[in-house]
Amino acid sequence: MKFKYPKLTGFIVAIIMAYAVFSNPLISEFISNLGKLSHLGSFIAGLFYTLGFTSPFSTGFFIDLNLSNIWLPGILGGIGALIGDMIIFNFVKASFKNEFERLRGEKIIKSAGKIMEKIFGKNMQKYILYLFAAILIASPLPDEAGLTILAGLTKIKASAIAVISIIFNTIGILILLSI
Repeated sequence: MKFKYPKLTGFIVAIIMAYAVFSNPLISEFISNLGKLSHLGSFIAGLFYTLGFTSPFSTGFFIDLNLSNIWLPGILGGIGALIGDMIIFNFVKASFKNEFERLRGEKIIKSAGKIMEKIFGKNMQKYILYLFAAILIASPLPDEAGLTILAGLTKIKASAIAVISIIFNTIGILILLSI
């Protein structure tokens, strides 16, 4: 039997598993009592914040961390996420380049681009694409989607990705830490 949506199902299972793990009071208490190790944990959790199947666990870690000062762990998590995002971006850019070039030539993509350009204008269309990708990057959803949009549908430089990644991942992590 071939499974139609294995990645989406895996992501949903990861969310359920993360919820089960972080609903355990012993896990929550352990994470809350990490003390100085929470900084290293924040960096590592930031690395995993960007990946689809590990982002639910990273999110649970940040929510359960329960710190009085969220700034340093938020920044360290953002730096970890930046490293994860740059790995993903470079992989997607190199590995999918020929497919993105073919995809740009598809009739439906060209039509959608023309419709968006007609509605928003050429410059605004680009900014909406960047905004949408940035929102995906900031959220606990997998960064792969936002990075794939930026790597495949724009001519954005790696340095701009780094700025977007550090700012929006740090904001997303700070929000989780403040919950």
